[in-house]
Amino acid sequence: MKLKIAILPGDGIGPEVTNESIKVLNCIAKKFNHDVEMSTGSVGAIAIDEYNDPYPDETHKLCSESDAILFGAIGDPKYDNDPKAKIRPEQGLLKLRKKLGLYANLRPTKVFDSLLEMSPIKEDRIAGTDILFVRELTGGIYFGERGRKNDDNFAFDTCQYSRDEIIRIAKMGFEYAEKRSKKLCCVDKANILETSRLWRETVQSMEKDYPEVKVSYEFVDAVAMRLIQWPSSYDVLITSNLFGDILTDEASVISGSMGLMPSASVGLDNALYEPIHGSYPEATGKKIANPLASILSLSMMLDYTFNLKEEAELINKAVESSLINGYTTPDLSKNQESYSTNQVGDYIKDFIQNS
Repeated sequence: MKLKIAILPGDGIGPEVTNESIKVLNCIAKKFNHDVEMSTGSVGAIAIDEYNDPYPDETHKLCSESDAILFGAIGDPKYDNDPKAKIRPEQGLLKLRKKLGLYANLRPTKVFDSLLEMSPIKEDRIAGTDILFVRELTGGIYFGERGRKNDDNFAFDTCQYSRDEIIRIAKMGFEYAEKRSKKLCCVDKANILETSRLWRETVQSMEKDYPEVKVSYEFVDAVAMRLIQWPSSYDVLITSNLFGDILTDEASVISGSMGLMPSASVGLDNALYEPIHGSYPEATGKKIANPLASILSLSMMLDYTFNLKEEAELINKAVESSLINGYTTPDLSKNQESYSTNQVGDYIKDFIQNS
């Protein structure tokens, strides 16, 4: 099979973890006889430095002509620490999502048995957790009208959604629920917000089309509590852009390390796969960055975009083996010997080669 993939390493530890995913991808391609074409583009702070644009036209052309995108991370302290900076690395990711129509963010949260003790939450609370957030990504308050007035003393951000935007994200949520445990939770704030009332009534109108799926409706603050108290009670959750942003970051601590959390941003014609951990500039160049979230993002790509389920499952088994055997970076070392970013990548590659 021919796979055409755009590689956007980005900033900070992005290039380091992405290199390990490329290593694994090349190994998979050789083992399963796939033809992989990879092209690299600039995004984030590195693109601002080179093009004065966090998502330049050259990168957009590269992405739009690819089947899928493997993304590293964006962010740089020199922009984070300058509140008056007019161009920021994060604007590149928002621009990329909007221009490519990546309207849904898929964020799985799975707890590995071998790492239960790493979570800050009691083991009996999180055991068996395997949930999927489906977050709307190109609407809501992040893309509504915003500004300041009254001599900069009054600021506003507008949250707005159309029924069509909600239908397409809900449809995806229903379809994933059908494939999984047939449970879907619509997360909103319908007791206060008009946009949330539209979300709720739209999802309610779709229930009849998915009779096997049991749908619940919960306020975002209640979900925030239950994610800590009993996360395994959830399966698929759908929500708006802002609520999804907050809840998925909360859920990321359940597994014990953000270095294990992959994600996908999906549209009609393309999809982007990335670890959620950010650029982590303090670790850049120290060879301590955990590459597993990037490698698991690659697994999601092979499964979701290319339907290469055997290849994806082999990567997942390799990752689980590295965790069980303690072949991990310092963030997961459990006070024992740890390994460098590239050593962990080599372990995954060798496991695949020898399986």
